[in-house]
Amino acid sequence: MTHQQASVSVLFVCMGNICRSPAGEGVFRQHVEREGDGDKFHIDSAGTIAYHSGDPADRRMREAAARRGYTLDSIARQVTREDLDEFDLIVAMDQDNLRDLEQLAGGPRPNLRLLGSFLPEYDGHPKDAPQVPDPYYGGPRGFEEVLDMIERACPGLFSACREISRFSVP
Repeated sequence: MTHQQASVSVLFVCMGNICRSPAGEGVFRQHVEREGDGDKFHIDSAGTIAYHSGDPADRRMREAAARRGYTLDSIARQVTREDLDEFDLIVAMDQDNLRDLEQLAGGPRPNLRLLGSFLPEYDGHPKDAPQVPDPYYGGPRGFEEVLDMIERACPGLFSACREISRFSVP
């Protein structure tokens, strides 16, 4: 689905677009489909660097996600300036990613948020939100922790998206 066809568009961003952001894309896509709103969303992911562009998600992340019933089939790409204008909501996995996005945007924007700000215990306190740790150099538990955080953030993220779509022009 293209941006123009969707009611709301969400872009997940991490550094290389091979672990955290493809997991965010895949987990949130399934959450939205379970809610019956898959046709109203355009969901994608990107990285702040181009090092892994063209690669599939990290094998370890794909395997951890598959054990929970998720398919991660995105191909890594670097975030573009155009993405900042085209996506309704851009979800950064950590403060470094958020700073890189703000730099690309020329400053903070309301559509740039940390994934941790959608966790139920941080609703209304986005500045205190935790970062999603990068599991790339760690062991298997790190990939599970990333998936745990994303799953816990999905309901809050979904609610925020429904608010965005309420105010979108059809």
